[in-house]
Amino acid sequence: MKLIRVVVLLLCWLSFTATAEMLSGRVVAFSDGDTLTLLDLTHQQHKIRLARIDAPEKAQDFGQKSKSSLSAMVFGQNATADCRKQDRYQREVCVVSLGRNDVGLEQVRLGMAWWYQQYAKEQTPQERVDYEQAEFMAKMHRTGLWNSKNPTPPWEWRRGRRG
Repeated sequence: MKLIRVVVLLLCWLSFTATAEMLSGRVVAFSDGDTLTLLDLTHQQHKIRLARIDAPEKAQDFGQKSKSSLSAMVFGQNATADCRKQDRYQREVCVVSLGRNDVGLEQVRLGMAWWYQQYAKEQTPQERVDYEQAEFMAKMHRTGLWNSKNPTPPWEWRRGRRG
């Protein structure tokens, strides 16, 4: 019985470590305001969806500005990515950092993305406070997309396009 417990714990540990990955490399491309491509040190490309945020879609109001903001911030820069899972499009979902700066948090602070509260449970309490405060301040100062008359979150916009 003890051996079974050890095997189960080992399998759980392996499944967790298999999905957690730290990447380092240079940012070489963008799809939109929350998706980028990182070229790692072995020259392998990783398509990365920024964790914790949702940016306007390309065809949505502010979509191109959000993409340009992300590009201006990180294109050609060396970045690290803490990847914990994959999304349904097989992109790695990661917290991407330039030094100590969280790129997703900066997109929210600039009013170029929404804090994706649906996944708040995956954040530490301090990270939730940081993201909530960044979005609140962007709204209050009417920064970026919050300067629009009625900004539509991308998850609502996508739902409206399907139905």
